[in-house]
Formats: sequence, C-alpha cells, structure tokens
Amino acid sequence: MDALSPSGEALSPHTVVAAAQAGLAAIRARRPRIHCITNSVAQAYTANALLAIGAIPSMTTSPDEIAAFAGSADGLLVNLGTLEPERRAVIATAIDAAAGSGRPWLLDPVFVDRSPPRAAFAREIAARRPTVIRANAAEIAALAPGEGPAALAARLGTVVAVTGEADRVTDGAKGFAIANGHPLMARVTAMGCAGAAITTAFLSAGATPLVATAAALALLGLAGEVAARTASGPGSFAIAYLDALDALTPDALAEGARITVLTPGDAS
Repeated sequence: MDALSPSGEALSPHTVVAAAQAGLAAIRARRPRIHCITNSVAQAYTANALLAIGAIPSMTTSPDEIAAFAGSADGLLVNLGTLEPERRAVIATAIDAAAGSGRPWLLDPVFVDRSPPRAAFAREIAARRPTVIRANAAEIAALAPGEGPAALAARLGTVVAVTGEADRVTDGAKGFAIANGHPLMARVTAMGCAGAAITTAFLSAGATPLVATAAALALLGLAGEVAARTASGPGSFAIAYLDALDALTPDALAEGARITVLTPGDAS
C-alpha cells in the first residue's frame, strides 16, 4: 500500500510520474503565465526555459505594474538572486497580489547564506507562507538556523525542496527524493533560477504542492540527463537543455524518472 500524505493523498513514485506527465500536458495546453521577480543575470534564460515547456513568462518589477502582473499571473516566483532596491521594494506588493488572487508562489532564497541582511529579509518573506521554498542545503540552514527542512515545512505549512546531488521535497511529514540530474547543470548560470520558475509553473497545473514540486524536479533533472548526451560542455549544454525541455514526452518521464518516497526520518 502506498504511504499517505497528511491530506490523505497516496504517495508513490508513480504518483509523481503521473503528475509530471499531466502537469507538462496541462502547461503545454493552457500556457500559464508565470511572473518572475528574479535574478537579473537569469532573466533571459529563465524566460526561455518557461517558453520551452509551454508557459509564458513575465518579468517586470515596475512599481506601478507589479500588482497587475502578479495578480493576474498563474504563479509567482520570488527569487532573491540580485536583490536591488527596486526588486526588494515590490516583493511584498507582488506577494499580496498573488495571494489575493489565490495563486501559488515560490520563494527561492538565493545566497541567503552569504548575507545576514538578505537572510533576515528572506525570513520575513518566508513568514508569509509561500507555497514552496526551493533552496540548497546551505540556504535552508541560513534561512532557518537549527531547523531541518521538515520542521521548517511543518512550521510554515509549506513545501520545502532542498536541491543538491539528490533533491529532497517534504511537506513536513512525508516527502520524496529525486535522483535525476547531471553535473553540467551546476555549471550553467541561471539553471537553478529557471528550475524555480518551472516549478512555479507546475504549481499551477493541478497537483498538490508536494507532488507538483517533486514532479517538476524530476522533469528538470531528466532534461539535464537528456541534454548531457549531446553536449560537449556547459555552453552547448545550456542550449541542449532548452531543447530537451521542449522535446520531453510522457513516455520519457515514465522511463527516466528516478524517485523514492522518504520516510518521516529521511524527510527531516
């Protein structure tokens, strides 16, 4: 028998694969718009990655437009990569607009482990209960000192995704580990930022946040594996990755996704 999430949802690798297949189909059919407050270095690649899976990106941080854009989007990404005053000033407005419209939003607390002021700001944002927090282990440790991913997820009522050699996703009680990916993914600027945007798109596609996040991470890692087959280095890999996102099929997801269910102890 499959494990159950707190909501009673069956948790199994098949659950995630099915959500990845259905989510990708839904994104390609519905073309959700994802508003990205994101790293200025990553904007172009993030936009191209969203377009490759069928979503529509928007990127404005103009104070007089942000509420309209975020409130009418299907999902909001808040990425702290380049936290200039203009981006920082509009984040609260964007979150208000997305939450007021019942839209999912994802926090990507980039480099909070490098800057105490950034970490403090990220904690303020996290207290607003994002649908998902997606970060590496060092960023999670700086965001919630002394608190593991599962405890953080349980306290905030959110899903926490910890990316790394193997990605882990938890809702505080149950979770998944995803083993897909390739080392070249760590050698391309904006790969993580683009992944956070695609995860946000999956949050709009119908599955619960836990399953949708795991599905997105499996898809992202599998695309990296496919791209690496033809790439000769990080430059060609960046282009091949976009092509792989565009070309992924439901059958490829079923055959290539490597997912395991975490026990409560593993999820912590």
